[in-house]
Amino acid sequence: MHYAHYLNQEPLNLPLGKILCVGRNYAAHARELNNPVPTDPILFIKPATAAVAFQDTIAIPRDQGQCHHELELAVLLGQHLKNATEDEVQNAILGYGLGLDLTLRDLQSRLKEQGQPWEKAKSWDGACPLSGFIHGSAIDDPQSLPLTLWVNDQVRQEGNTGDMTTPILPLIAYMTRYFSLEPGDVVLTGTPAGVAALAPGDRLRAELGDLLQCEATVA
Repeated sequence: MHYAHYLNQEPLNLPLGKILCVGRNYAAHARELNNPVPTDPILFIKPATAAVAFQDTIAIPRDQGQCHHELELAVLLGQHLKNATEDEVQNAILGYGLGLDLTLRDLQSRLKEQGQPWEKAKSWDGACPLSGFIHGSAIDDPQSLPLTLWVNDQVRQEGNTGDMTTPILPLIAYMTRYFSLEPGDVVLTGTPAGVAALAPGDRLRAELGDLLQCEATVA
């Protein structure tokens, strides 16, 4: 697996780091899975080996039950952050893109029932297709961006970053209380409602407003 990330279509010399994720950051998504809306962000990490390019073909496991799509705004960081203020987070953001938090839902449910961590359901090789990134200065208000995912030309997920329970800057500042964030790290900011199972042959198209579009076929 290999993911070469781009900023404004130019390759980055910045190695991809870890991928910081948040669960249930859209209330409607929490409700659709019969989960409570958390009072504090639920954090987990995907390794860099989970990243693949959101283009051409995306492979999903065939023997682990249902694999759900979760479309998310992705944030690329360019500076070290620890116990950061929201102003420091703003200054550290290099760009914005799209990511899929692919989730082996049946496996995740079993792990949750057993009180075990989610990594096997969330962090396998290829579990995080990522687009390239748009420079942060090109986006006036990242907290009002529409997110849309089509599967086989049917809208599956449609939301807006304004619906986040914990917005982007306080979310990343919260993360830095627990983890040092480094240049090249990516933050996935949660998924709107509409998650569902993927199948081989499905055609995906994701859009971040009129700023970014990516397409792939599930294998």
